[in-house]
Amino acid sequence: MYKKLLGLSALGLVVASTQVQADEIVFAIGGTPQSLQGQTAQEFTRRLQERLGDEHQVELYDSGQLGNEQQLVQKLRLGTVDLAAISSIMSSIDSRFALFDMPFLVKDRDHLKRLDQEIIMKDLAEGIGDKGLRIVSTWENGFRHITNNERPIETPEDLNGLKLRTPQSEWRTRMFETWGANPTPMAFSEVFVALQTGVVDGQENPLSNINGAKFQEVQDYLSLSNHVYSPIWLTAGKGNWEKLPEDVRTAITEVGAETQGWALARGAELDENLVGTMREAGMEINRVDRDAFVEASAPVYQAYAERVDGGQELIDRAMTLAEE
Repeated sequence: MYKKLLGLSALGLVVASTQVQADEIVFAIGGTPQSLQGQTAQEFTRRLQERLGDEHQVELYDSGQLGNEQQLVQKLRLGTVDLAAISSIMSSIDSRFALFDMPFLVKDRDHLKRLDQEIIMKDLAEGIGDKGLRIVSTWENGFRHITNNERPIETPEDLNGLKLRTPQSEWRTRMFETWGANPTPMAFSEVFVALQTGVVDGQENPLSNINGAKFQEVQDYLSLSNHVYSPIWLTAGKGNWEKLPEDVRTAITEVGAETQGWALARGAELDENLVGTMREAGMEINRVDRDAFVEASAPVYQAYAERVDGGQELIDRAMTLAEE
């Protein structure tokens, strides 16, 4: 009997040891589970776990549990996080990524796919490699819109004096300053309370982020502007990436590419459905005067062309790809 119990105990230790030794892949995002970022991360995690099986455990941490984007970038470099979804702050790491802060640059999702193939993965990804990071795939954060509690936004003049939360991005701040607003950079996790308490008058985000964070509960006006299309990059720390087995790197890369198609399709679906959700929540909805905003955006493009190495060439290439 004792030998039998000892044998069972040993077997239990073997099983426990096997479970402990399952390699963990830590994946962190700032978005809520309901946002497109969160939904895409969940889909990627599900597909990758299915692909890798029991030898690896993919752990997803959402809603900034492991930090905001700036903190996640640092954790990628330190190796305490393996994968993260990084969006607007990428331009603070490599100024060329501010191309995606240029207003009205991305025409539609097909244009984004061409930009990904011809500019992001061919040119921009190489520069990020020199910063200790690796871009694995380009997903969607979405077309951004403006909400606030003061008035509908139809022209840039309507933004005059509005305290508007922006991501911690120099170029997004510059854009709204150019349009007359008072931009206030702030971590996404702090925005709801800032809107609720009147620290800021409004903010700008894709509809899925607005809905996921329930901003419609503390905002009166939604102005559909599509002023910026924000990609989100599935990003790895270069050090940890190189330590992963080749088959795991291949799986992450291939599943990341598969998930891009899912994300773009889901983004289009949400854009179609969430306007109604915002209206049902009591928001007053209008469309901005796009031509007026495009005209007012010329200084932002000029600054990018002057300040960013190769900036004008990137703008020209991006606009050419819009027409293909």
